[in-house]
Amino acid sequence: MKLTFFETSDIHGYISPTNYAGGEDLGIGAAKVAAKLKLLRSQAAGPVITIENGDFIQGSPLSYYVAKNQHWSADFIKVINTMSYDVQVLGNHEFNYGLDYLKKAIASYNAPVLAANILNQEGEPYFGKGYTIIEKEGIRVAVLGLVTQYIPYWEQPSVVEGMQFERAVTTAKKMIPELRKLADIVVVSYHGGFERDIEDGTPTEQLTGENEGYQLLHEVSGIDALFTGHQHREIAAVVNGIPVVQPGYRGSCIGEIELTIIEQDGKLVVSDAQARLHPVADVQADTQILSIVAALESELEEWLDQPLGKVEGNMEIEDPMRARLMEHPYIEFINRVQQSASGAEISGTALFNNEGKGFKDIITMRDIITNYIYPNTLAIVKVNGAELRAALEQTAGYLAVANGSIIFDPKYIQPKPQYYNYDMYEGINYTIDVSRPIGQRITRLLFQGKPIESNQIFDIVINQYRAVGGGNYSMFDAGKIVREIQIDMTELIADYLRLHPVIQAETNQNFQVIM
Repeated sequence: MKLTFFETSDIHGYISPTNYAGGEDLGIGAAKVAAKLKLLRSQAAGPVITIENGDFIQGSPLSYYVAKNQHWSADFIKVINTMSYDVQVLGNHEFNYGLDYLKKAIASYNAPVLAANILNQEGEPYFGKGYTIIEKEGIRVAVLGLVTQYIPYWEQPSVVEGMQFERAVTTAKKMIPELRKLADIVVVSYHGGFERDIEDGTPTEQLTGENEGYQLLHEVSGIDALFTGHQHREIAAVVNGIPVVQPGYRGSCIGEIELTIIEQDGKLVVSDAQARLHPVADVQADTQILSIVAALESELEEWLDQPLGKVEGNMEIEDPMRARLMEHPYIEFINRVQQSASGAEISGTALFNNEGKGFKDIITMRDIITNYIYPNTLAIVKVNGAELRAALEQTAGYLAVANGSIIFDPKYIQPKPQYYNYDMYEGINYTIDVSRPIGQRITRLLFQGKPIESNQIFDIVINQYRAVGGGNYSMFDAGKIVREIQIDMTELIADYLRLHPVIQAETNQNFQVIM
């Protein structure tokens, strides 16, 4: 018998096939996913189980608008329920709009929601379920849901209070033997990826424990299939005899694992496994899904197009890499907003990806939210000069030299782009010399025209993700936070523009990158 699994992951709130920045009928979005799922289910030989692997409710202008205007949440949740998942797993970004919002969403879902390694103080799954048993045509299938253990490094402590985040591998080693007693087939749906090359085990990123997929494949016995996500990669392979998929980002693909089940010595076992990806670009968006969000999308479009300010000069980003090497007016503007909101003299921010285009002459909410893509709040951290230098050295480590040019180090682009971890600062003057060894690249560091001493104390405003050490910035942590601004950064930008409706596209070129 054939048993087929379909997986989605990291849809990030994209329902219609648009990026909200001008691209229409793109090969993304839950409406196209739904249409493709209907087709794939009709073509499958044998029973089908469909898994949603997390990061559904956050990430797009639409999901942001829903979180701000929660009267739309029922329509938004209706989308995921209409897609008829058998099981759902929490992702790390599910926490971004707060625990109350997440709990309301979970309560509204039709499918069981799993997170076996997020535990309460009694050591039980905090959200109620760690696994579920699904029976299809006489086959009992156990699905174990796991989440990256790294969430406490990204979220405000209040959001994860009372939760213990256990290693995915630790939970799997405890649970898989028990699940094998309860079910014929045991699969793992893990909202995490791979810190190592899935074939040879070579580290592909810093070994922090954020992505334990390789260890699940090689250290845990009894897994019949592994569904992954979080890194936004497109993976379909059979590794160490285990089929594994990861279906991209924003609903660009659906992952499929097909297991051939036979009876052997009185037990049902897997005799063959196939892993595939199915891009959704070739189907028309599902009209039922589109109709669910039609009124919401219409209201969203009006909100996105409201003008908020005007630029004098050029604040458009034509070359994202150049904007990282030579201060760009957009980056200067974001840092100025952070300084204004916090009163801090030093501010750090990043150009989060290569899709942001900066601001045109008239700034709308669409421009703000498609450039500043994360629901960040701000935090003021108190650090000394040595810690500030260490942060700059870390950000300098994202750069490399190739063919006589300064580039973003490819190891931080593949397997997952980490542009969001390269910070640019305002309020200090500094030079990065990429010809020097990593860790020794900051050759000039001044505050108010004077060299910064190691024991000087500074208040610095950065986003909350960075303030708690996100991006492996170990010189920052929650203990160094002296104050938080609990207003979303996109709102702070909009509020700043209402007070300053005309802004100048200018820079002071306070940092240089040389080689």
